[in-house]
Amino acid sequence: MEKVMQSRIDVNKSPFDLSTFWGRVKHYAWVTDPRLTILSTKQLNESRDLLDKYRKGEEDPGTTEHEVRKAQQQYLSAFHPDTGDLQNVVGRMSFQVPGGMVLIGAMITFYKSNTAVIFWQWANQSFNALVNYTNSNATSEVNTKQLVTAYVSATSSALVVALGLKRYLHTRASPLMQRFVPFAAVAAANAVNIPLMRQNELLDGVTLMDEKGESVIKSKYAALKGISQVVTARICMATPSMTLLPVFMERLEKTRTFRRHTWLGGICQVLFSGMILLVTVPVSCAIFPQKCSISSDKLNILDHKRVEELKQAGRMTLPATLYFNKGL
Repeated sequence: MEKVMQSRIDVNKSPFDLSTFWGRVKHYAWVTDPRLTILSTKQLNESRDLLDKYRKGEEDPGTTEHEVRKAQQQYLSAFHPDTGDLQNVVGRMSFQVPGGMVLIGAMITFYKSNTAVIFWQWANQSFNALVNYTNSNATSEVNTKQLVTAYVSATSSALVVALGLKRYLHTRASPLMQRFVPFAAVAAANAVNIPLMRQNELLDGVTLMDEKGESVIKSKYAALKGISQVVTARICMATPSMTLLPVFMERLEKTRTFRRHTWLGGICQVLFSGMILLVTVPVSCAIFPQKCSISSDKLNILDHKRVEELKQAGRMTLPATLYFNKGL
């Protein structure tokens, strides 16, 4: 029988050390567990309510540490870190494995037909747009026009790269090289989609906070840093599946079994993509801390005017280090 807690848990902090890379890997493996996507809204709200009661010291007698940590895990997997709003299921990072494995598997399977390329690149960018919007910094709102612009631009760039490379490499490269076309399209689209989806952050800046969580100043430099890190992490997330699997499948499809049963190729690529994503999703999220820090000295690069306005308003010095949520 599980013991009741002897000491209070700080549920505002992860049970893992987020100052280290491996601590962040463990944390993101914990909150991006794909099994969390099947939880009902009722279960998620109950976890949120348990945490609220626990913070106030009003939890039910006999509440165990396991129950509190489980509620914390479920809350972090489904609620936005800035607003506390329940995120849509498809946009959550815990949906990256089931959603990504189907899309990646399909893109690297159906790369020969133009119709298939167009459909799966469109499906992938629709998924990415929703994920980017769901996990963006909530201090900068995005209007409908900006959402549509980001979506159309990312989808168009993915199709231009995919179809353009497909046509160019058709007679100039080996079948193996042609298998890497979907990866080039995905990387290009990520470089377009994320900055456009979060363009308000680049135009207006994101809110920087001090150690106490109090708003200090808006920074364009911080927005540029955060978005650059998210783009890098997203590309790293897709890279292993979309670069290793083509090589592996090129050899596997030459075996007698796969020549006899060609339908096995697609199934294997989806399953193998899922297995790889189980590792790459938490590892990629862990490359950079979600609570990003920035030296106040860096603000002079793009935010000199705002710093001067603060000084004129009577705040002569800024904290040495400021923080913001870079998104995922």
